[in-house]
Amino acid sequence: MNYKTSVKVIILNCILLFLSTFDIKSETNSMIIPMPVKFSQQDGVVEMKDIKLRTIGFASANLVSLAEAIIKPYNNDKNNLYRDKYGVILYLQIDPSVSIPSEGYRLTVNDKGIQIIASTESGIFYGLQSLSQLLTVPCQKEQLGFLEIEDYPRFSYRGLQLDVGRHIFPVEFIKKYLDMMAQYKLNTFHWHLTGDQGWRIEIDAYPNLMETGAYRDQTLIGHFREKPRRFDGLKYGGYYSKEEMREVVAYAASKYITVIPEVEMPGHATAALASYPHLACESAPDSFKVAEYWGVHNNAFCAGKEETFGFLEKVLDEVIEIFPSEYIHIGGDECKKDYWKQCSDCQKRMKKNKLKNEDELQSYFIERVEKYLNKKGRQIIGWDEILEGGIAPNATLMSWRGVSGGIAAAQQHHDVIMTPNTYLYFDYPESTSDQEPLTIHRVIPLEKVYAYNPVSSSELTSEQQKYIKGIQACVWTEYARTPEKAAYLTFPRFYALSEVAWTQEQKKNWEDFSVNRLPNHLAEIDADNFNYRVPTPLGAEEKTIQTEKYTVDFKPSVKGAKVYFSLDGRMPSENDFLLSEPVTINVPKGEERIVKSLVITPSGKRSIVVTTILSNM
Repeated sequence: MNYKTSVKVIILNCILLFLSTFDIKSETNSMIIPMPVKFSQQDGVVEMKDIKLRTIGFASANLVSLAEAIIKPYNNDKNNLYRDKYGVILYLQIDPSVSIPSEGYRLTVNDKGIQIIASTESGIFYGLQSLSQLLTVPCQKEQLGFLEIEDYPRFSYRGLQLDVGRHIFPVEFIKKYLDMMAQYKLNTFHWHLTGDQGWRIEIDAYPNLMETGAYRDQTLIGHFREKPRRFDGLKYGGYYSKEEMREVVAYAASKYITVIPEVEMPGHATAALASYPHLACESAPDSFKVAEYWGVHNNAFCAGKEETFGFLEKVLDEVIEIFPSEYIHIGGDECKKDYWKQCSDCQKRMKKNKLKNEDELQSYFIERVEKYLNKKGRQIIGWDEILEGGIAPNATLMSWRGVSGGIAAAQQHHDVIMTPNTYLYFDYPESTSDQEPLTIHRVIPLEKVYAYNPVSSSELTSEQQKYIKGIQACVWTEYARTPEKAAYLTFPRFYALSEVAWTQEQKKNWEDFSVNRLPNHLAEIDADNFNYRVPTPLGAEEKTIQTEKYTVDFKPSVKGAKVYFSLDGRMPSENDFLLSEPVTINVPKGEERIVKSLVITPSGKRSIVVTTILSNM
C-alpha cells in the first residue's frame, strides 16, 4: 500500500468512526421511555466490554443483582465483576446529600466510565432501568455515547391496576406485569381482589369466602347489554393463598413497587354475601349467588348491622397482615342503596347518628372503616363516590368518573389519584373497528392517553394542584378472561401511561414518542412474544380523501415489522403489496381506489386494517 492509499484509508476510517459515533448519539437520544427531564450528549463513546461494578454508600443485594444482570453480556470474566484494573467501571452511588429529588437519579457516561448517583435506592434502581434501555433498545449495543441524564418523576404515585375479581390471573402473569411496571418506572400496583363476580383473598376467619365466594357457576357470553343473556355453563373461579399474595408483595418490593389491595365495600359485595348472607339487609334476598354477569348489582353489606363491621374488621386484620402498604383501598363505588332504604337496621343507624340520607349513611360506613384502619397505622383510598355524603377526614380519593371528583377532593385538601375513565381505562378499546376484540363500548386511543395532563384544570389553584399525587390506569377484566387479552388491552397504552406519570409535561412530544421511540420498545416485547395490540401503520388514516393522486408512504409501527396493503377491497395479508418504499396511486376521474393497509410484526402479530378511500368522483 502506498502513502496516498494509506492516507485515504485513514481518512475513510475517521469518517466512518465519526458517522458511527453520530448514529450512536442520535439512537441513544431517541430510545428512553419515559423521557428524562434532562438529556445531554457529548462527543466520545465508551466501548462496552469488560465492565466492572463498584458500589458506594450502600450494599443492596437487589440493586447489585440488577446491575450485574445488565452488564453480564459485556463481561468476558464472568466470575470477577468487581475487578477494576482495566475495562469500564459502572459506579453506583447513594449520597443522601445530593440535590436530586426522591426517586431521581443522575446518569453520566464519560471517559471515566458510567456513574449513577441518587439519594435513594429507588433512584439507583430507576437509573439502572434507563441504562438498560440505553444498552438494549432497539438492540444490544457495543458502544455507548458520552451523555448525562438528570431525571426524576413528575408524580410520586404512578400506578397500574389489575382487576382479578372478574377473572383471576396466574401469579406468573402478575410478576410479568410487575416486571414491565418496574422497567418503565411505575411504582404502585393496585390489586382489585374482591367484587360481585368473585372473592380472591384467602381469609382464615371466613372459609366460606374461598369455598363459595371464589367461584361462580357460569359466566356471561358476549356483551352484558345483549339480550337475552347467554352463559357458558362452566364453573369458574379461584383465589390466591396467603403464601401467593406474600410472594407477589415481596416480588413487587424487590422492584420498588408498592402493592395496594382493594377489598370492595359497601357495594360490589355479592360474592361475600353469597358466602355469608346474614351480612345483607333484612330487605334483601335470603340467599345470593356469586354474580355471573357484569354491571352494577343491587347487593351491599348492611350498614345497620354490627356484624357487618365485625366481619370487615376481621377481614382487614388479615389483609393488613399480608400487605404492608400504607394504603388499603376500600372501594366505595357504585353502591346501590335500595335495600338500605327498606332496612330497619339501616334506618335505625341513620336516626341514631342523625344522618340525613343514605349517602350520609355510606359516609358513616366509610369513615368507620377508616378509623379502624387508622388505628392500625393505615390509610384508606376510595373511589370518587366516597365524596357523596361527605368524604372521610383522612381519605385519599381515586377519581374515576372523569376528573370532577378529583378536582372537588383537591379543593377540599384531600390527596387525589387521577384515574379518569375518559383517559385511563384500558379495558376500553382503542378504536371503533369491528376488528377489535369484545370490550366495553367506549374508545380511548393511544394518543388520547398520551395527551392527558392530570393537573391542567383551571379550576385548581397552584396550591390545590399539589394534592394531585399521581395517576393510575385501570385494567378491568369483564371481557379479559386470559392473560393474553389483558396484555392486549394494556399495551401499548401502558407506555403512554408511563410517560404521563413520570415525564414533565413540557418534555412530552407525541410525534417523537409514537414515531421514534415506541416502535423500538414494541419490538422488544414482540421479540419476547408478549401479547400487545399492534398499532396501525404510521400515517394511515381511516377516512375518504378527495384526490386524483395519492402517495402511500405508511411506516411500520413496530421496528422490524412490515406494512402490507391491498387495492382490491380485500383484507390485506403477506400475499399483497409490501410497502418497502412510497407508492403513488393515480385515481382516474369518476373512480375510487380503496387502500387497505396493516402492520405484520416479526412474531406474526397483526394490526387491525385501516381503510383509506381515494375518491376522484
